[in-house]
Amino acid sequence: MSGTSQFQRILVTGANGLLGQKVIQLFSRDSRFDVLATAKGETLLLDDVSCGYASLDITDRKAVRELVKNFEPDAIINCAAMTHVDKCETEKEACWKINVDGVRHLAEISKALDIKLVHVSTDYVFDGKNGPYREDARVNPISYYGKSKLASENETIASGPDFLIFRTMVVYGLGTGTKSNFAIWLVQQLKENKPVNIVTDQIGNSTLVEDLAEAIYHGVIKNVHGIYNAAGSDIGSRFDFAIKLAEVFGYNKKLISPVLTASLNQPAPRPLNSGLIILKAEAELGMKFSTTEEGLIRFRQQLKQAGLI
Repeated sequence: MSGTSQFQRILVTGANGLLGQKVIQLFSRDSRFDVLATAKGETLLLDDVSCGYASLDITDRKAVRELVKNFEPDAIINCAAMTHVDKCETEKEACWKINVDGVRHLAEISKALDIKLVHVSTDYVFDGKNGPYREDARVNPISYYGKSKLASENETIASGPDFLIFRTMVVYGLGTGTKSNFAIWLVQQLKENKPVNIVTDQIGNSTLVEDLAEAIYHGVIKNVHGIYNAAGSDIGSRFDFAIKLAEVFGYNKKLISPVLTASLNQPAPRPLNSGLIILKAEAELGMKFSTTEEGLIRFRQQLKQAGLI
C-alpha cells in the first residue's frame, strides 16, 4: 500500500456487521479514503455513510476476484466472520468455509495485486491457561472457532509482508440491524428485571466496538503490519462486567448470579484465564482503549439516544 498522504481505496467486507458498520463510518468520514462497503445482503444497513456498496459473499472465490480487480483497493479490511462459538463447534463446515476459505480468497487476490489485508482475530487462538497474552504468546486453540481463526490468521500472513491482524475479544456495542451481543442481551434482561447467570471463571477484556474500529483505522493510516491486540483496557470476569453494567445503567445487581462455565454445558470449550495485553497498540498506534466503565457509559448514551432505554 502506498503512503498515507495519497487518496486510498478501502474495501470493507462484512460491512453490515457491528464492527463493519463502525469501520465504514470512520473511513467514509475521512476524505482521504474512497470506501467500498461489501456484505452478503443486497443493501447496506447504514444510511448515514457516504460510500459505495456491493453485495459480496467472500466464500465465492470468483466473485471476490472480480470485485477486487474492478475496485483495485489499496487495502481490504475483513470484518466478515462466523463468530457464534457454539455454532462453529456444531456447524464446522459452515464455520471453516467463512472463517478460513473466505479469508484465503481475500489473501490470494491481495497477494496477487499487492493489497494490504487487514484481518480481525480473537483471543480464542489461545487455550486460556495463562493469560493475559501478548501478541507473541504461543497459540493453542481449544475450540473449533479458535482453530478456524488461527487458520485464518495463517491465511492472512500468507497474503504478503504487509498483512495486519487485530486480535480482540468480547466485542459489544450498538449497530443498525446487527445481531445481539453480550452487553445488549444483558441490558434487555436486566431492564425487564429478569435474573441472569453470569460466569465468574471466564477472564478477559470487554471491548467497545468503536475502540476496535479506531485501532483498525489508525493501523491503516500509520501503515503498520503484523499482529496487534486491540481490546478494552480492563481485565476481569464476565461477572465483573455484568455487575459494572448494572451499576452504570442503574439496574438491580441482585438479579446477577455467579456460575461456573462448566455448569452451562456449552458445545464449545472456552479459554478461561484469557485476556489480551494491549501495550503494543497503545504505543505504536497511539490508542487509548476504554476502561469497562468508560465503555459502558458511552454504550448507555448510545442506547439512550436510540430510545432503547
